Amino acid sequence: MSERWRLPAILFLAGLALIVFYYLSTSPGERPEVAEAPATAAEGPFLEIDVAGAASGTIVIDLNAEAAPAHVERIVTLAGEGAYDNVVFHRVIEGFMAQTGDVEFGRLGMDMRRAGTGGSDLPDLAAEFTDLPFERGVMGMARSQSPDSANSQFFLMFGAAPHLNGGYTVVGEIVEGLDVLDAIKRGEGPNGAVIGAPDVMEAVRVRP
Repeated sequence: MSERWRLPAILFLAGLALIVFYYLSTSPGERPEVAEAPATAAEGPFLEIDVAGAASGTIVIDLNAEAAPAHVERIVTLAGEGAYDNVVFHRVIEGFMAQTGDVEFGRLGMDMRRAGTGGSDLPDLAAEFTDLPFERGVMGMARSQSPDSANSQFFLMFGAAPHLNGGYTVVGEIVEGLDVLDAIKRGEGPNGAVIGAPDVMEAVRVRP
């Protein structure tokens, strides 16, 4: 090494040695804090729906608790109580959506003429509208005329429906089982009422 670079190199190595000695001689709590990179948003909880009838299989939905915390909490609560088990898909419109979740009048074996008119014994929910679009596989919360009338019913989208954007609460998106959704028995007429034996959510559960 030339005389020109010898002294700077010695000083650099000496400084490096001091830094290493400092970190080895101090406890982790005494060292300067280093900002961590922000963690990515956690997924889940996940709603698993076992479907039986014309369709057979499991639909898995990633519930969006960040976008609609109150609605997701309601779904998790009802699923945890077993309220969604054996509830039918009472309204299914080709190219649009499949609706279910009437835990009051939509259970298998009930008079299906009232299916879709009920909810749970819990109070209705205030709207949690967002700019999330209603596209294929999206899960939305059903409601009546009032924006703050969602309760237990929900629907799963066969395709995009821009006219729903900003007017209904998006609560999640299908991550597995789109083929099961596509096989659900369709209804008839403009309202999509299912005639005869409807498909049913045999079991509904939540996992983290």
